[in-house]
Amino acid sequence: MDKNITERLRLRVSQHFLDSIAVKQEAEKILPAAVAQGVIAMTHCLQSGGKVMACGNGGSAADAQHFAAELIGRFERERQELAAMALTTDSSILTAVGNDYSYDEVFSKQVRGLGKPGDILLGISTSGNSKNVVKAIEAAKKLGMKIIALTGNGGGKIASLLDSNDVHLCAPSTRTARIQETHLVLLHSLCDGVDHLMLD
Repeated sequence: MDKNITERLRLRVSQHFLDSIAVKQEAEKILPAAVAQGVIAMTHCLQSGGKVMACGNGGSAADAQHFAAELIGRFERERQELAAMALTTDSSILTAVGNDYSYDEVFSKQVRGLGKPGDILLGISTSGNSKNVVKAIEAAKKLGMKIIALTGNGGGKIASLLDSNDVHLCAPSTRTARIQETHLVLLHSLCDGVDHLMLD
């Protein structure tokens, strides 16, 4: 392997680490109080018999599934199962709704069918503009559900849908990779906070 190629790649990898660290350091300055609000809301929801419904596309769909798994299973400590579901996993629902209606409706129809007042919708969109997440948020708000939104890029359309009852966790970046990396820290922080309030 050409040493120049190796060195170029090494420098690119190093820059990814440095860029990711910088975004997370900026997020640490502006987001912890909002995360705390999200933890309190989520814990109250779960202890009151509610559930958390998570949705997103692509990498954000993976994050939605990851988060639901942490609540149903465990994060870092053993505890009771917590009610959470990812709206991204049922291929029959996703393909039926996408085919018969519109892909924009794949999450909102599930919210209307499964959600109830007091539940929480965890909507994840790196751009803040994902149409199916926007429609899911609109449907959830009509049902009296609280929203915890993970976005980036300034918050996009989703930011305009939220009010003081909701929680907006906007990663301070315009790069999808950096936003997703920050979202993972935010999701783990939510899990840790819920465990802390329930177990400590």
